Amino acid sequence: MPEFIHGSQRCPLLAGESLFDVAGELSVIVPASCRRTGRCHECVVEIRSGGEQLSPRSAEEVFLGPAFRLACQARVAAAEGDVEFSVLRRRLRILLAPDEQRADPDLDPAVREAGGRVVADDGTDLGPVRGAIVGAALDVGTTTIVLELVDLRSGAVLAIASLENPQRFGGSDVMTRISYEAEVPGELRLALRRAVNHELKRLCAELGLDRRQLAEMVVVGNPTMRDLAFGLEVAPLGRLPYRSVAEAAWRAGAATTTMVARRAHELGILMHPQACVVGGPLIACHVGADAAADLVAVDAIERGGSFLLVDMGTNTEIVASDGQRVLAASSPAGPAFEGGGVRYGMPGAEGAIERARLVDGQFEVDVIGGVTPRGICGSGLVDLLAILRRAGRMTDRGTFRGGSAELPIVEEPRITFSRSDASHLSVAKGATAVGQRVLLRRLGLRPEDLDHVYLAGGFANALDVRTAVEIGLLVDAPPERMIRAGNASIAGARALLLSRAKRAALDNLVRRVEHVELETEPDFFDLFTDGCLFEPIPA
Repeated sequence: MPEFIHGSQRCPLLAGESLFDVAGELSVIVPASCRRTGRCHECVVEIRSGGEQLSPRSAEEVFLGPAFRLACQARVAAAEGDVEFSVLRRRLRILLAPDEQRADPDLDPAVREAGGRVVADDGTDLGPVRGAIVGAALDVGTTTIVLELVDLRSGAVLAIASLENPQRFGGSDVMTRISYEAEVPGELRLALRRAVNHELKRLCAELGLDRRQLAEMVVVGNPTMRDLAFGLEVAPLGRLPYRSVAEAAWRAGAATTTMVARRAHELGILMHPQACVVGGPLIACHVGADAAADLVAVDAIERGGSFLLVDMGTNTEIVASDGQRVLAASSPAGPAFEGGGVRYGMPGAEGAIERARLVDGQFEVDVIGGVTPRGICGSGLVDLLAILRRAGRMTDRGTFRGGSAELPIVEEPRITFSRSDASHLSVAKGATAVGQRVLLRRLGLRPEDLDHVYLAGGFANALDVRTAVEIGLLVDAPPERMIRAGNASIAGARALLLSRAKRAALDNLVRRVEHVELETEPDFFDLFTDGCLFEPIPA
């Protein structure tokens, strides 16, 4: 009888079944957040053989190459032979800051060698020294996971990996994941654990390390992602006042910090069983340990002066200071600039259009990896929006001149940009613009008053700043003051791993950061409406 094959797993091939159904039978998790409508583009699978047995491609699949299908759309049309497929786990490009912009902590880790043994600050003996003493820094983003292995003696980065967060099957933003966690408790934590352990095993094998050499891990992320990693209840983050259980305990005086710590064996992480896994401190509500780590990475407080830090992502964190007060806010931008809800949108992986130009009326594009384009990532989408506005092909409200529903960007394979895409991006842009505008207004600052504007995260670092300012995604600060900080969250996590002083200083700093709930601004909806327009942010 013909079979479905996924790795070493097999099950009968039955007419009418979708690949999504089959994956469930094989206990294979396929990411999806659109209720199998094909809109989210997350359930991409690779067809190794037997593709001719499947139904014709749907309209939602036209962005994919011949070897790929959406699991929710591909059904068995003829059960005449085996169909072999694999879940596609895309590795993402890692953007690091120039060395001079990275944190340079005094090397003083919480785990070190003493008398030929590996000893932690709390007195835990991790056994005899087996060679390198290694720590792990983990940045759990809503869309992307970045993992570094670091030599705790020298501070050198030994290996780095970046991949899509497999938790996306539970939704593309934090609120839908909170709802999913309530319906299927523990599944999101298990998905993350599997992915992290897979990468740890792979990197240890490449480096010739024994997992018992992994002596500590620092985890950062927004409060939902961080707390899911530690198996903490996240339901309170989905309702007012949007506080994690760690923040609530600290405010109630039941805890001295919002940091959390568990042993590796408690979390099922493939390190030394007694290694400590530390969750970085939170700022407040949905502004988490990733934004806190950003501040460490760019040395924002130590440098002094006024600054604005924007960490763009599905959950965009914004921090601003006039040199005295420090304010922070979270903007639920959603996944549009990371591919979600945009028909040909995708993260910054191979095959993504990252740059676009209009030459003699035709689009010219640059593609990550120099391969055939498969979609458009965030920086490419920003370019398109600016180009269309500049050329008069699109209004500031995102409608196309002449009433067109979509515009062709690439003819072969056909990739288009639609009015619906522009609408999704305008909402994401509006949320990000409001956060910047409100924090600066609270501090009495204009964009030109800022000493530094730090752009954190892979998306922000790939942007053409001029076009981002042009469409109102970033404030119009002097270009020479814009600092690309790379993936500042992972750099900050590394700094916390390598320096007890940095860890203590950050824990103290987050206590004085003032959280701003953007929705409580009296004119919030007016500001958001203005922010959705594709025009510069008013000063």
